[in-house]
Amino acid sequence: MKRVLLVEDDPDIVDLLDIHLRDLGCRQERAYEGPEGLTKAMQGRYDLIILDLMLPGMDGLEICRRLRAGDIRTPILMLTAKSEEIDKVLGLEMGADDYLTKPFSVRELIARVKAIFRRAEMMTERQKEPASDSLLQYGDLSIDLDKRKVTIRDLRVELSPKEFELLSLLASNPGKSYERHKLLNLVWGYDFDGYEHTVNSHINRLRRKIEPDLSNPTYILTTWGVGYRFSEELG
Repeated sequence: MKRVLLVEDDPDIVDLLDIHLRDLGCRQERAYEGPEGLTKAMQGRYDLIILDLMLPGMDGLEICRRLRAGDIRTPILMLTAKSEEIDKVLGLEMGADDYLTKPFSVRELIARVKAIFRRAEMMTERQKEPASDSLLQYGDLSIDLDKRKVTIRDLRVELSPKEFELLSLLASNPGKSYERHKLLNLVWGYDFDGYEHTVNSHINRLRRKIEPDLSNPTYILTTWGVGYRFSEELG
């Protein structure tokens, strides 16, 4: 049975989440304030944390930042009533795995939760596989798939979980062009029309972190009319 921590100060939303999480076979715990949510998240073992952005005592961004700084890798689905892109970007930069903007549909919530669980299970299975040559080297860029470590000229590049998964997928298949909706399905685990902007925003942030010249990308290239690919000229 999956354990889920709900950190949300709106009782109606908590009750709604509780109903549908139980339908998925999940057992949930609740926290209505930021400090309480942080304490439970740090001390408990959860399969998912559903975290509201605006909370009494401590906001969701700060909770997310502290969890990741404390090496708590539990997947985080962030809820926000704000529609500004900057709030979503900040949440993802702090280490959230995904976000939903209120009001959200139950169908979308279930799809996001299932996708997070599916990715976690795939990661667990991958870790059980025998060790292999997991180091990708392209010019100054080095990607260690097992350690989830990226360096440029031996300097570590800090990537969010989704940025790393996106980079590792592209770099493992140089020259192969991926449509945005295909990347959305492979990296995020769901495929909804209209959410391709999630891929675009992650590509933009990834490029800012690894590309020496944003106006002329070296690693992640745009395949016009299709999507993105990793340069095949660097191998």
